Amino acid sequence: MEENEFLSLPPDLPVPEDDGAADHLTGIQMPSVGLPATDGSIIALGNLPARCSLLFCYPRMARPGERPFTPDWDRIPGARGCTPEACGFRDHHLAFRAEGAAVFGISAQTPAEQREAAARLRLPYPLLADEGLELGEALRLPTMTVEGTLLLKRLTMAVEDGVVRRVWYPVFPPDRHAEEVLAWLRSRRNNS
Repeated sequence: MEENEFLSLPPDLPVPEDDGAADHLTGIQMPSVGLPATDGSIIALGNLPARCSLLFCYPRMARPGERPFTPDWDRIPGARGCTPEACGFRDHHLAFRAEGAAVFGISAQTPAEQREAAARLRLPYPLLADEGLELGEALRLPTMTVEGTLLLKRLTMAVEDGVVRRVWYPVFPPDRHAEEVLAWLRSRRNNS
């Protein structure tokens, strides 16, 4: 697949349904888990640096020229759209910073795969590798198994003072999700 194919979404993409797998997350304390980041650091998720940290989880980003993970990838609700979602957070990065929020992308991909995606897409925020699903298991994040591989389902958590304050799950459409999160941040500022 070419890069442009990853940036757009097919019009008939299946909509994921809320299966309740993220209902327990709001109000939960972030665990003391450290994940490798694409900038070479280890991010301690129990002690995030910003007033508000946005953690968007996604199944996996493919590389240009790489065959689809599975031939029916586009038919799996919530699978397709990782690259457009990451680029949405990239394109609104300055607006998130203006709202006092830090952005982190998380998947079960390897640190090397995360570094490649961050460099190729010129992401101004770190991607975190939860390759062993340490965070996924600690928070009991929703997962899916595709071709025998356990992947995180797409969701976003807003974390303040070490506590998950807001969860978006399921996320659809992924290419407009960053705008949805930014609107929530702005509405909170306007209502305070």
